[in-house]
Amino acid sequence: MEKIKSENESNGFGVKTTTIAKDNQYVINKNRSINRVITSLETKEGEGFIVHRPFPSPSLSELDPFLLLDEMGPMNLKPGEAKGAPDHPHRGFETVTYMLSGKFEHKDSHGNSGKLNPGDVQWMTAGSGVIHSEMPSKDFTDSGGVLHGFQLWINLPKIAKMTNPQYQDIPSSKIPIVKMPDGKGVVRIIAGNAFGTRSVINTKIPILYLHFTIEPGANEVMYPIPNTYNTFAYVISGEGIFGKDKINVKAEQMAIFNKDGEGITIKAVENTKEKLEVLLIAGTPLNEPIVRYGPFVMNTKAEIHQAIRDYQSGRLGMINH
Repeated sequence: MEKIKSENESNGFGVKTTTIAKDNQYVINKNRSINRVITSLETKEGEGFIVHRPFPSPSLSELDPFLLLDEMGPMNLKPGEAKGAPDHPHRGFETVTYMLSGKFEHKDSHGNSGKLNPGDVQWMTAGSGVIHSEMPSKDFTDSGGVLHGFQLWINLPKIAKMTNPQYQDIPSSKIPIVKMPDGKGVVRIIAGNAFGTRSVINTKIPILYLHFTIEPGANEVMYPIPNTYNTFAYVISGEGIFGKDKINVKAEQMAIFNKDGEGITIKAVENTKEKLEVLLIAGTPLNEPIVRYGPFVMNTKAEIHQAIRDYQSGRLGMINH
């Protein structure tokens, strides 16, 4: 696809849409079908904030290499109502936090700290282990407002589970936004390479993380994804039609694609005024044993026991508040 020009247009986060595609669509050899659709379960996390969780659940424990997806909110909070996740440990995987609205702050036991504003992404590699806190910022707590965001957990391969912890804090202005060929939608490229544009985030394994906003009446989006990748789509708002079997998927539902083709299709339903917003997430499966206990994800029970001992003995440190 050929880049023609850059334009400065409204996209909800106040940054440029950087690419207009000359070609109408990618050509995909075979459109994947949908394996199943999972409806999120409502649960509470941290100090009691509500999340909608498609997995892990009784119907799906994980989708290798992905371990968890939580949608925080959306919820309209009054002043003083905002809650977060106080000090808690992680080892053996990565957490990806993507804020749509609201403001959070994070701190960890290695002395790192930062802020997450609307549109920002934090890609945390917990590796050998950190104590981490994720709390609403003081100004957001004081003023209230809409809290909405996502957290995705990605497993680390065995050789990287005990790597040194690290962060990639990406402000909204650094996340590429590509305009759809028909001008009726955009995609934010959080991870991976899409439509000839590469994300600024470096990943340990091949990961694709895209946020599509598709207007009613837009052309069907066709996108190639290797058939070795586990792939799912989570609908944030609106209603979409997915895959070769044209399955309807609504907000707070997740569609899992079969590996029977080399691409996927997404289309907003007809006769609606609501935009379709959807996360498309895919990655290479690790095909390694998974043993998990709360915030620890390792390959063996012995490694889990060691993680617990390290946490209880203080080897993961503590946050200086």
